[in-house]
Amino acid sequence: MYHEKNFLLPVRNVMGSIGRIEKPHAVCIPYPAQGHINPMLKLAKLLHFKGFHITFVNTEYNHKRLLKSRGPDSLNGLPSFQFETIPDGLPDSDIDATQDIPSLCDSTSKYCLPHFRNLLHKLNNAPYAPPVTCVVSDGVMSFTLDAAQELGVPEVLFWTTSACGFMCYVQYQQFIQKGLTPLKDPSYVTNGYLETSIDWVPGIKKIRLRDIPSFVRTTDPDDIMLNFVLRECQRSQKASAIILNTFDALEHDVLEAFSSILPSVYSIGPLNLLLKDVNDKELSKIGSNLWREETECLEWLDTKEPNSVVYVNFGSITVMTNEQLVEFAWGLANTSKTFLWVIRPDLVGGENAVLPPEFVEETENRGLLCNWCPQEQVLTHPAIGGFLTHSGWNSTLESVCGGVPMICWPFFAEQQTNCRFSCKDWGIGLEIEDVKRDKIEGLVNELMDGEKGKEMKGKALQWKKLATDAASSPHGTSFLNLENLVREVLLAKIDKN
Repeated sequence: MYHEKNFLLPVRNVMGSIGRIEKPHAVCIPYPAQGHINPMLKLAKLLHFKGFHITFVNTEYNHKRLLKSRGPDSLNGLPSFQFETIPDGLPDSDIDATQDIPSLCDSTSKYCLPHFRNLLHKLNNAPYAPPVTCVVSDGVMSFTLDAAQELGVPEVLFWTTSACGFMCYVQYQQFIQKGLTPLKDPSYVTNGYLETSIDWVPGIKKIRLRDIPSFVRTTDPDDIMLNFVLRECQRSQKASAIILNTFDALEHDVLEAFSSILPSVYSIGPLNLLLKDVNDKELSKIGSNLWREETECLEWLDTKEPNSVVYVNFGSITVMTNEQLVEFAWGLANTSKTFLWVIRPDLVGGENAVLPPEFVEETENRGLLCNWCPQEQVLTHPAIGGFLTHSGWNSTLESVCGGVPMICWPFFAEQQTNCRFSCKDWGIGLEIEDVKRDKIEGLVNELMDGEKGKEMKGKALQWKKLATDAASSPHGTSFLNLENLVREVLLAKIDKN
């Protein structure tokens, strides 16, 4: 059921089993990749602000990466906001990069449950923490449902996708039954088959097969990712509720359509705007970036004119060939625009990212390159005029919050769906169909100087206002949905006791 009720929630303390006054205790566990950890940490901070004791669970691999990027004391936490770890089941590695996604999905679903179950048992017997009262898990870490059920506590699944992306995942079973996936032949990817129009996805009027999350593009019925998504969506039915980091005005039709498909779905985004009301200096020191942020770029942006800089970042997982990197580089160089480009050390698959020396020389006075940056601050900086992005949901939503139009180059998963909605439904995106320097140059010039770009900027500012309204106290839809989620789900069993 989709929630928009008009009341606020006082979070009450609860009686512990031995008579102490205890806080409710939420165990938050993200999928172990950057784009999942970031929103889960925001949600954990919001719950902490509402009176919950928080245990935040990273994998051992990412725990080490966080200590490396943020410092040896960065995960000491607070007395009521603690960090714990479980193994992910993969071989040990010291590589500072996102792990192979299919391997990680397969491993977490097979090996993590006993470790998570043991952690809950440890927490329930720890003198420093109140008993666990609820679990907040990433939507694709549904093994946690078994442990929460054994403990007798509610569990909400946080799908960190867009609502439209999640809806398409939920339809994967239908795609299989209708014979649309697995593909009959690899040539289907290039022969026009992906242009097939689909008009039966709930809440979505018409969409092409190429806009469906990319795991349908397989010829293998035993494909790890296809079957992983199928299983995780089916298991979502067992959750006490589902959370999405979006807001009603942006994805209203899809959110409405969920009411007859899944348990209660609460749209509580954008989380970064809800978090603005949390003025806790100690909590604000707790971060989640797995690469060291180069904050010097903000000082550089301070020296630039409003709406003059193109921001380029392909997220934490996208990989490309060095040829594609070079085409992006010369496309940017040929525009004569100022740009800030984030190039992760592992951006180019299997090798180091190498830019032509001529490109570096030609753009040294108008381009800044860095390994990682504080993206939310960048996208709200007045100097940023456009965003060249992979269309990950965090990046898309942060761009909406900044009022920044986009050029979209989706890589995988539901990024294709986000790109389609950004370009067609929300009017704030232009899609890259072919990574050639002249195409990149044309799109960047259109975004920054063209009539279409001006129109997109106007739309982006409208969405920014609607996002701000949704997260605003006391009547914003997302603000109220978060209040209702806590009262109706996370504290439901406590209230009955």
